[in-house]
Amino acid sequence: MLPGAMIYVYDNNSADQTIQRAREAGAIVRSEKYQGKGNVMRRMFSDIEADIYILVDGDSTYHAASSPAMIDKLLTEQLDMVVGSRLTAHEGDASFRRGHQFGNHLLTGFMSMIFGRQLTDMLSGFRVMSRRFVKSFPALSAGFETETELTIHALELKMPIAEVVTPYGSRPAGSESKLSTYRDGYRILLTIIALFKKERPLVFFSILFFLLAALSIGLAVPILLTYAKTGLVPRFPTAILATGIMLLACLSLSCGLILDTVTHGRRELKRLNYLAVAAPGPDGQGGQIYYAAGQNHLLQQVHITG
Repeated sequence: MLPGAMIYVYDNNSADQTIQRAREAGAIVRSEKYQGKGNVMRRMFSDIEADIYILVDGDSTYHAASSPAMIDKLLTEQLDMVVGSRLTAHEGDASFRRGHQFGNHLLTGFMSMIFGRQLTDMLSGFRVMSRRFVKSFPALSAGFETETELTIHALELKMPIAEVVTPYGSRPAGSESKLSTYRDGYRILLTIIALFKKERPLVFFSILFFLLAALSIGLAVPILLTYAKTGLVPRFPTAILATGIMLLACLSLSCGLILDTVTHGRRELKRLNYLAVAAPGPDGQGGQIYYAAGQNHLLQQVHITG
């Protein structure tokens, strides 16, 4: 499928025979002591140089034979990311549990409302990415929420991306998933909210402003009506509370305006870093093919020969 590839295996404090078998197969073994998929990806993206990166979980669930077609799509259409969607080509509950499907739809829908819909399976672990995508990606997440971060990075910089349907199978006998439907779903949801605040601060704090302002007005209206009739303020503590909440609302809106300017400047810098790397395409320079693997996930780096 990718003949002549150099293989990198990253040991993420594994307790199985991954490293031993990798060395026996002739792979280059490196390590990342910080636990978590995001930490391994950050180390891989930092250490290995390539023009095309293929990220795929190493549990044999994804259809690795789809890689050449995904690479071809990325090159011919000069995309920055191609995502393998599992939603319509999986083996039912045996490979894609209903809870994970529901959580995926929920989180993808929530992300689409915030950043716009371009993907149907934002939690897919099967991706082909360009060099300029990887080298402009900050990789701040530590765990499985890193797929969310990858997707939002592409949407935020308005990168050209695409999605293709790829088969998704069951895990091999004897292997065990480290995913937790509720724990990891909660972490991914928090990641989306945090990135929403970070990337859309004016919208985020404007929503907070309207919520606080509505609460303040709801508390203040009865007091104002009573004052208009009697000239008295019978619930003075409530009046103070309503005033304080309105001040918080105004402070929230001010924070949104300031942070929106900061975010715009930061986005410009990320865009310039992204543009500093040549776009992928069929006229790329010659090179080598690289392949790297983590404890439970694989990362292929492909430098296409022109």
